[in-house]
Amino acid sequence: MSESNPIRLFVSHLYATDEAYFRVFEYLESAVNFFYRNCSTPDKPPHSMEREALKEDLRRQINEAEAVIILSDLHGRDQVLIEFQALYSKASEKPVIVMEPFGTGKPVAKELRELADVVVGWNTRELSDKIRAQARHEDTTRWDVIDFKPE
Repeated sequence: MSESNPIRLFVSHLYATDEAYFRVFEYLESAVNFFYRNCSTPDKPPHSMEREALKEDLRRQINEAEAVIILSDLHGRDQVLIEFQALYSKASEKPVIVMEPFGTGKPVAKELRELADVVVGWNTRELSDKIRAQARHEDTTRWDVIDFKPE
């Protein structure tokens, strides 16, 4: 992964402005040396808002991606469409990274957990490491160094 070869990501959405959707990008932007291209286009819905037209447009977006991030926060709003995004990603052999609900402490829905390659909390480093590992199979093993000061 580099600036000239960013990871192509699809982030689940329901064609509406959503805090969780934008929050993912805030986290990714704060990750050091992490380069990505967003393949999702929630701001460009298809001309018809019928279910099949939405699904076809979502397929197009997912096809461009190397990895798919499913926002479990959206599952309660439209279970069918969010599960469709996860199922289509799996059928297309795209790794599925499910984000835990933000700040609620609620568990990820069983249906999404079963489709996930990995479930990730809202942590910049963990998120970027899991995306690298799932999308490009890059080893992201890191060691934390803790300095202890004598008293």
